[in-house]
Amino acid sequence: MTPTASSELLQALERLHPKSIDLSLDRVRRLLSTLGDPQDALPPVIHVAGTNGKGSTVAFIRAGLEAAGYRAHVFISPHLRRFHERIMLAGETGAAPIGEAELVDVLTRAQEANAGAPITFFEVTTAAAFLAFAEHPADAVILETGLGGRLDATNVVRRPQMTVITPISIDHTGFLGSTVSAIAREKAGIIKPGRPCVVSRQPEQALSVIAARGSETGSPIYAAGMAWDAYEQQGRMVYQDETGLVDLPMPRLLGRHQIDNAGTATAALKRLDNFAINNEHIARGLTTAVWPGRLERLGPGALYALTPPGSEIWVDGGHNPAAGEALSRAVADLEDRVPCPLHIIAGMMSTKDAGGFLAHFKGLTEFVATVSIPGQQNGYEASELAAMARKQGLFAEPAASLEDAFAMSRTLARGPTRVLITGSLYLAGQVLEAHEHGLAAL
Repeated sequence: MTPTASSELLQALERLHPKSIDLSLDRVRRLLSTLGDPQDALPPVIHVAGTNGKGSTVAFIRAGLEAAGYRAHVFISPHLRRFHERIMLAGETGAAPIGEAELVDVLTRAQEANAGAPITFFEVTTAAAFLAFAEHPADAVILETGLGGRLDATNVVRRPQMTVITPISIDHTGFLGSTVSAIAREKAGIIKPGRPCVVSRQPEQALSVIAARGSETGSPIYAAGMAWDAYEQQGRMVYQDETGLVDLPMPRLLGRHQIDNAGTATAALKRLDNFAINNEHIARGLTTAVWPGRLERLGPGALYALTPPGSEIWVDGGHNPAAGEALSRAVADLEDRVPCPLHIIAGMMSTKDAGGFLAHFKGLTEFVATVSIPGQQNGYEASELAAMARKQGLFAEPAASLEDAFAMSRTLARGPTRVLITGSLYLAGQVLEAHEHGLAAL
């Protein structure tokens, strides 16, 4: 891929701090102050934290707002294919990735204001996103945390319109703690005094921490299973709260876990003050939301040449045990509807509980090919990941490349195969790029 001005800038910004993650708000506050505190000039902010489901919930909220005629900026991480995807600017036809020239502008201004001081990549790029958001008109900003909440760079927003906490589970234990309660305390750090917080279905340990934080801050907590609920009934999604039942279409994003994410987004949209959003807008949002790399079935493209005729290729960036559980249920549902042998191509970062993720696929897949993720120094080697898969009772072999993994799958296949590529958003992004442009793109 040809280097661009923004890619060269981003590489320079990665060198400003010896660590990729160093949770603190001091550095980003210093930089934002130098930039004139753009985070204080944003439209109403919906701040989203959680372990799983953040991106999907953000996608549903955005789609609902846009269906109602509102314009929303969106901040997400990581990106799948290009950094520009992290900063989505509101437009007449919906939010779209920031353009190259404008990205270079805000990155350059953030870099110059930082003046070479130590700051993490996420912190300086978050500051650049705030610059872009503050300088473009919009009705709302949907802000996804990067890691945790309390000390996440996005948590400099002092008075969000609303906070949202999606399902919490064990992940990033080296930074957030080793128990669900400890991780919940970090995530609940986004809750602000007096501002409502919509909460997805949670483990009891997490919910009690969130409720305690709500009491401390005087923040209304609208939790799934208490203030609202969402479930499937006769091929439709039913949403229920204190106002009654709402009959809605099933969400466009696949998997039973997406009903919970869609329910969370619905609860948030229905409680947004000063926004005129009705059930028709919510229904339209559920059926138009797009979130690439999350149980996404690939359409026509280069990778199908590597599979037996009639095969399916699915991509999902799930990478922790809770995501593995949700994904395995979704794959089992696919098998119930259209039986097809499942082959998995997995690549994962070494900070992840690979065994806990892969264990959920025992009995569902006949073969796992493991790959090292190209360009990721902190990823598992294919041989390491294969050994972990075998410990979980899976038939697994390491592959030298993505192309080799497909070749191994094709050799074992007895006909059309359902190929699931999973374990990392980094891998998912590379697969989408290869599918569009060919393996040479990697």
